Amino acid sequence: MTAFRLLADIGGTNARFALQAPGDGCADIEVLACRDYEHVKDAIDAYLARAAARGHATDGIRHAAIAIANPVEGDMVSMTNHHWHFSIVALREACGLATLLVVNDFAALAQALPHLDARGRERIGGLDAAVVEERPLGLIGPGTGLGVSGVMPAGGGRWIALAGEGGHASFAPVTRTEMRLLDALWEEHGHVSAERLLSGPGLEAIHRVLAGERLAAADISARALDGSCAACRATVDAFCAILGSVAGNVALTLGATGGMYIGGGVVPRLGPLFHASAFRERFEGKGRLQPYLARIPTWLVTEPYPALRGVAALLDTATR
Repeated sequence: MTAFRLLADIGGTNARFALQAPGDGCADIEVLACRDYEHVKDAIDAYLARAAARGHATDGIRHAAIAIANPVEGDMVSMTNHHWHFSIVALREACGLATLLVVNDFAALAQALPHLDARGRERIGGLDAAVVEERPLGLIGPGTGLGVSGVMPAGGGRWIALAGEGGHASFAPVTRTEMRLLDALWEEHGHVSAERLLSGPGLEAIHRVLAGERLAAADISARALDGSCAACRATVDAFCAILGSVAGNVALTLGATGGMYIGGGVVPRLGPLFHASAFRERFEGKGRLQPYLARIPTWLVTEPYPALRGVAALLDTATR
């Protein structure tokens, strides 16, 4: 009987799987495209079969944890940005598990934040001041959607992660260009959330409104990076500025004086454009509260699979 546990971090585009022996790091990490599987169990079965083919004993797994890009309330899970839906109890029974923990993906990522070191994060602008320990940490992450979370110190080295859906809070424009974006997207969708702009599809929406053409997010960022398209660079600049404003809102709301973290898959692809953007200026641009925000460090999460680390910690607690 193997001591491995199954870990998963499931977003709207990709599902990341790993095996873990209790007290050890992740092993055999693999990323599967969600679109290739009709049901979440199909993806789980495919990963386990491939892991077994690579020589891992997977038939005795009894405990698993899934971080998923969706609210988790009760037994039924229906993904917002993908078609998968399932009963937690039914999935646990179908997989033959004693424990199946399912949590919001950004709550899992937030749980990992206090444990990131210099290899897992990169500072983005701001004052070169000492980090204040044991203070709330905020988290925002544009990917297929927009994740928002935070983690609060609970004493004795313990942390409590927040599970929410702040990415769906209403978008508030700061400039006339952003008012134009709001007006155009309001005509399309009615309610315009921050996620409508701060996500892969959001980058495409900004470009569609500002440049009048449809381009995939990957093409927009690539053309902005190589300098071949001024309109794409303007789109990326607008995206980063809006992200700064929304991140500042989250930091103010949570009192995240320990630091504000940027996760998700979009920002790392922007490379030097993000560092050169108005992100930090807009993060601090809250009028009388500018000095308060100026002392909050902002970090880009660079660890490849931080949510797997976080969901493993939550599984530790659940199986004690």
